[in-house]
Formats: sequence, structure tokens, C-alpha cells
Amino acid sequence: MKTLVLFDGVCNLCNRTVQFIIRHDKAGRFQFASQQSEAGQRILQQHGIPTEAALADSVVVIEEGRVWLESDAALHILYRLGGVWRIPALLRWVPKGLRDWVYRWVAQNRYRIFGRRESCLVPTPELKQRFLDTA
Repeated sequence: MKTLVLFDGVCNLCNRTVQFIIRHDKAGRFQFASQQSEAGQRILQQHGIPTEAALADSVVVIEEGRVWLESDAALHILYRLGGVWRIPALLRWVPKGLRDWVYRWVAQNRYRIFGRRESCLVPTPELKQRFLDTA
């Protein structure tokens, strides 16, 4: 089963998160697409997620047709990574309103805190097959 992560391609925090996932995803189950890419835009549209909402959320996770946003998306990624990464995923028991409030604060301030890129992440040739729309 593949897990698709749609990320803000110009966000440094988001790019570091993708690199973290790749480093810890030994099974290669995660695939990625920048929300700004054609594939990312098409997938957002297919799932009825407005681009502005997705970029504000900064990460969208899709698995078997199900969509996770905000803190649910981040915690689902940790859960799917397995091993010790399932421990922080236990935060899903914290009330969603509180989790999402913290998540939204970080998302709204991510460019100021972590910076911004001029262009989207370009995967290395070894990782190209993990990214959609990188032909």
C-alpha cells in the first residue's frame, strides 16, 4: 500500500520533512508530489481540496482514497513509518482541536521560521521514482 504525501514544494520545513520521511521509510511505501506540480494540482482537484487550503495545511496525506490534513496528516506519516516513530503518533489521542491549533500556528509561520525556497525540491536520480510528475 502506497502513501502519497503532497507537500508545499517551496517550504523549507516541508522539504526537510520529505527528506526525513525518505531517510526513515526503509520499505519505500511513501510517494511524494509538490502541491505546486501538475500532478499535485490534479490530485488535490480529484479529492476536492482547494489549493489555498492545501498550501495553508502544508501537507496532505492520501492513502487508499482516504485524505488526512493538518495534525492528522503529520501523525499518520509517523504511524506509517513504524518503529519508534509510532510513539509520537500516540499524540492523536490529544484533542484534535488542540493538535490542529498548534499545527496551524506552525503552518502559518513556517516561512518566517524555516524560510522559503525559490523553487520546488528536485529529487536526485535515485529518488526520482518516488516523486510523481518529475519527468
